[in-house]
Amino acid sequence: MDAVRVATLREVLAGTEWPGAARRFAGSLRSSVVSHGGGLLLVGTKEYEPWHLAAHLVDESAWSGRPELAPTLVRHRVRPGDAAHLSVGLGRIESAGRGATLLLVAPSRPEEALLERVHDARRAGATVLSLDGGDAELLGLAHESLTVAPDAEVDLDTVQHLVSAATGENCLPPAPRGRLRFRDRLSRLADQLTAPPPPRW
Repeated sequence: MDAVRVATLREVLAGTEWPGAARRFAGSLRSSVVSHGGGLLLVGTKEYEPWHLAAHLVDESAWSGRPELAPTLVRHRVRPGDAAHLSVGLGRIESAGRGATLLLVAPSRPEEALLERVHDARRAGATVLSLDGGDAELLGLAHESLTVAPDAEVDLDTVQHLVSAATGENCLPPAPRGRLRFRDRLSRLADQLTAPPPPRW
């Protein structure tokens, strides 16, 4: 979905919770990947593979200049001859540990085997985020969730477009630790005011 369509979608959904919720979730995703630096793993359920979200995140990563946002798509079924970027199986989750971010997209309840793998990755130190349909066990497992209930005015695919677009939006750099001198604060403010507008918006 291009920038014009996303902007139109946001206009249509203005006044609902979804644009703001998507931005907050995208901010959590972005800060998790950046702060921990262990890469982003993206996985769906056996019935739902989020390849479309993976493609959008790759695009947003390139446009925003944030290579860490390009995910590794983890697949339930890998066939011989699949391209390298489509050849990462569920075993990759088992090696996810401290520093890794795992984004699980699950319109319905994930299978137990997948939940067990995600639980093990969390215990090993991975940050778990979910875009989901409201499964209670998954909600208890994720550090951060964005739930799209079956009776919501939008569907999970629409919310994925909002999240991927918001993930690539430029944001202000984190403030340095410690007290800033007046000159440093003034310099930072000048940098922010003269920075070019975010790409695509």
